[in-house]
Amino acid sequence: MTPTIALDYPAPLFSLPDLEGRQWSLESLRGKIVVLYFWSAECAWCQRTDPHVMAHAARWGEQVVLLPIASVLEETPDQLRQAAQERGLPLVLQDAAQQVAKAYQVQTTPHFFVIDAEGILRYQGAFDDVTFRQRTPTRSYVDETVRALLAGRAPEIKETLAYGCALTLH
Repeated sequence: MTPTIALDYPAPLFSLPDLEGRQWSLESLRGKIVVLYFWSAECAWCQRTDPHVMAHAARWGEQVVLLPIASVLEETPDQLRQAAQERGLPLVLQDAAQQVAKAYQVQTTPHFFVIDAEGILRYQGAFDDVTFRQRTPTRSYVDETVRALLAGRAPEIKETLAYGCALTLH
């Protein structure tokens, strides 16, 4: 894995298992837009975001792959499976050693990264503009980025502050 992360440069490569033990590698998804979603079964901000993420993912089509990544050490595979099933996430990757969260310098869940079809990191930050002070979203940064990339354009906004539950890296 690459030790540093920077916008408009290649995204750190990784390989992680899903909850059924199948390996997923970022490199094998070259040619598709990849949305990394650092996710937690217990985070209320992820729970709020999940239906919005899944609604957008259904519209993005086959050129976009959503990879929820669970990096909270205290969450068990059973907790992850139950939350994913309840919230309609068909896939969750388990970052049991937090290697990917560390490579991407994740500090909160949810935290999103959008990688273009060539493997270049094009966006990192929040899913939308909801905060404690603004409870209703007026824009979805991730959706705007994906739609721009699908149209062959650079995203208007490349970075925002991720907002949610703290992720403690060990």
